[in-house]
Amino acid sequence: MDGRLINIGFGNTVISHRVVAVVMPGSAPMKRLRERATQADRLIDATHGRKTRSIIVTDSNHIILSAVHAETISQRMNGNHSGGLRPDPEEKDD
Repeated sequence: MDGRLINIGFGNTVISHRVVAVVMPGSAPMKRLRERATQADRLIDATHGRKTRSIIVTDSNHIILSAVHAETISQRMNGNHSGGLRPDPEEKDD
């Protein structure tokens, strides 16, 4: 098992082997997934008030919202980014 920490934005990380899927938030099924997770207290909002650009589904059935694009998170998980610990250039402390 690969236990690397993957940066999902604003200093938040997830353990890579706990991630089941990284999906785009725009479709109706993803909106329903988000709503059901909210109702069941399984939603973790890691966007810091920014626009949700990806939804991370974990093996514990928690749903994590991130302001980092799904493709960027996927690249970090595949090792195409330096361990996922560099700051995202899209992040700004406004």
